[in-house]
Amino acid sequence: MSLPSLEQPFVVGSIPSGAGNLPRVSDSMTWADRLGAYKARWGIGRMHYTVDPGLYALGEPDAEAPVLVTANYKMSFDLLRVAFSGRDAWILVLDTAGINVWCAAGKGTFGTEELARRVESSELAKVVTHRKLILPQLAGPGVEAHRVKKLTGFEVIYGPIRALDLPAFQDNGWKATPKMRLKAFPVRERLALIPMELVPALKGTAVVLFVLVLLSGLLGPGGFWKNILDHGLFTIPAILAALLTGTVLTPLLLPWLPGRAFSTKGLVIGLIGAAIIVISREGSLASWAGRLEGLAWFFLIPAITAYLAMNFTGSSTYTSLSGVRKEMRWAVPVEIGAGLAGLGLWVSSLFLA
Repeated sequence: MSLPSLEQPFVVGSIPSGAGNLPRVSDSMTWADRLGAYKARWGIGRMHYTVDPGLYALGEPDAEAPVLVTANYKMSFDLLRVAFSGRDAWILVLDTAGINVWCAAGKGTFGTEELARRVESSELAKVVTHRKLILPQLAGPGVEAHRVKKLTGFEVIYGPIRALDLPAFQDNGWKATPKMRLKAFPVRERLALIPMELVPALKGTAVVLFVLVLLSGLLGPGGFWKNILDHGLFTIPAILAALLTGTVLTPLLLPWLPGRAFSTKGLVIGLIGAAIIVISREGSLASWAGRLEGLAWFFLIPAITAYLAMNFTGSSTYTSLSGVRKEMRWAVPVEIGAGLAGLGLWVSSLFLA
């Protein structure tokens, strides 16, 4: 048996149990916890923002205290311990490789085998006298409750979607109300997810901009630096417009953008972004080269925006795995085709300039 470390910053002591001295955790967040969560949302140390898997004590749990199960992504763990503040419970943390409950359930790391393995390795049967595990509802896709019962003897009870509803769930006799089973996705929650989509996209955007600026300098009609000033610099606001419409405006306007597919939603907002960008340079439309360049952005910006919008499917409650796969089969080839067409038009405009 491997016990979680007592040296973790959120551990405030230990408590004796049938499985040895287990770490007792704080039920409040420190500034360090909040800073860590902020950094993780911006992709800083995200994949290492974890806690040790194993069994923890919250409050003063006894052998009858409930067992709450969560992922070892620290933000998930923190939300749970704070939501159940002032109450006694055991928290069983699974090794989900630092992935949150919902995504881990989809990937299989929050699954039947890991749950059964963690129940056994933590010697949970020696700690509690009951045989019930309270799992987040969003863990459902990865866990086969009947197999867990067969493998461990513990019954799986699915709690509410939100950790904040756990106290009410307990007070209601471990029964969820219809409201507890529904997942809203308000603007505040969509806004919080934007950094995780924006930061990785920035890296690809930097590469694209470098290539386009370099091509403008090499292929334009004048000298290298004059070509960049006349044609290359405009690619910066144009590509940034695609980045922002795909990673910021799409999630913010998600419920109001037409279409069910995320690529369609991205296409719509991308076309609007392209229109604004092209109109901002309307003086260039007097020449054939300018018109060709403008047409190029009507292909490039929506293609990039639609692709970036599809990345948000993994963060949304609007999608299913089968739906995403179906969308990718037709949307990705269209996005690639539009992107190549736009690139061809843009390069052609340099030769006509």
